Amino acid sequence: MKKSLATVVLFFLVAQSYASYILIPMDVETQKNHLKAYGITYWTLKKELKVKWLLNYRGGSFLLPDTEAIQQECKIRGVSFEVISNAKTAEILETIASPSQNMEAVVLEKAPKVAVYTPKSKLPWDDAVTMVLKYAEIPYETVYDEEVLGDSLLLFDWLHLHHEDFTGQYGKFYSIYRSASWYVKEKQQAEALANSLGYQKVSQEKLAVALKIRDYVIGGGFMFAMCSATDSFDIALSAEGVDICETMFDGDGSSPAYQNKIDFNKTFAFTNYVLERSPLVYEFSSIDTTRKRAISKTTDYFSLMEFSAKWDPIPTMLCQNHTALVKGFMGQTTAFSREEIKSNVLVLGENKTNGEAKYIHGIKGKGFFTFYGGHDPEDYQHRVGDPKTELDLHPTSPGYRLILNNVLFPAAKKKKQKT
Repeated sequence: MKKSLATVVLFFLVAQSYASYILIPMDVETQKNHLKAYGITYWTLKKELKVKWLLNYRGGSFLLPDTEAIQQECKIRGVSFEVISNAKTAEILETIASPSQNMEAVVLEKAPKVAVYTPKSKLPWDDAVTMVLKYAEIPYETVYDEEVLGDSLLLFDWLHLHHEDFTGQYGKFYSIYRSASWYVKEKQQAEALANSLGYQKVSQEKLAVALKIRDYVIGGGFMFAMCSATDSFDIALSAEGVDICETMFDGDGSSPAYQNKIDFNKTFAFTNYVLERSPLVYEFSSIDTTRKRAISKTTDYFSLMEFSAKWDPIPTMLCQNHTALVKGFMGQTTAFSREEIKSNVLVLGENKTNGEAKYIHGIKGKGFFTFYGGHDPEDYQHRVGDPKTELDLHPTSPGYRLILNNVLFPAAKKKKQKT
């Protein structure tokens, strides 16, 4: 009997030492395809399996249950992985749990349902988020004004705002492109859509959309925006009830002295900004630093901030990367003036030389928002009509990793927030 019991115990110990997990390392030395690694993690969550996100461990690695299917999927997608024993896993988690280490293991529980707010006419490569979701093989659905106004956002956990102009000024492209066929066509389509939805002006319809998105976030949604969708969203909210559009945009003049009527209490992230009144200037307001910055492409980088993984897991998640220094890139809204960011908004990435914030995050009601300046992390100065970025050439892009951090963020097991 004693011999039999000893055999059972020995078998159990041996089994424990050989039981295994899959570690997807996210450091610069080991991982061949950082972007597709997020897709593997999402795919695993879709199989209703839990994943641990190892914050600040080897670039923000992922710990997955070991199955033949996951191993095979990693091989197919070209994602580097390591099969590690239970004992090795316990050793890693013990290291992460140590109070001396700025690390944390966050449980990812459920694959978030993703929506991209974008016009049906836009090509996939017009938007960095759409491109990287496709590349990482993370499924998403597109929504636009009809769906937003019809409360379809309630079906989604995460929403990305395409490079939209929520002010009704058609992206402030008037000066250069007002005679271009694509500009004329998009203006006509926007006006027809607004009228079909019961609005006299595009600016009124876009405000209604912005208010619906605001309510989605306040109710617990996760919103991510890039480029002009960041500042134009806040500007639209702050200008509720005020006409800031000139005649060429909506057929009548703007409200007299409208700058004095802007309500900064209604915005998510920005305050005390000055609107750009001229329709001939390709700019919305003083929030954006594009025209103020004096920096060359070769020296344009921004730094990711370091947070306490154990005490501030949310900003730590959003900043996971294999480098703390990320290449800058431009857009209609390239980066944000530090002086015009509200004090309760976290700066996640900044260019200290220029005094500008590139990547910011905040809480609104029960939900969260992240604003990321610029158009395409691997196309420094993207212009209308430029060819699409081939992400096969940039599988380890740290700039694109920041987008995917936000996609996985809603999957994290929620802890009770401190009050």
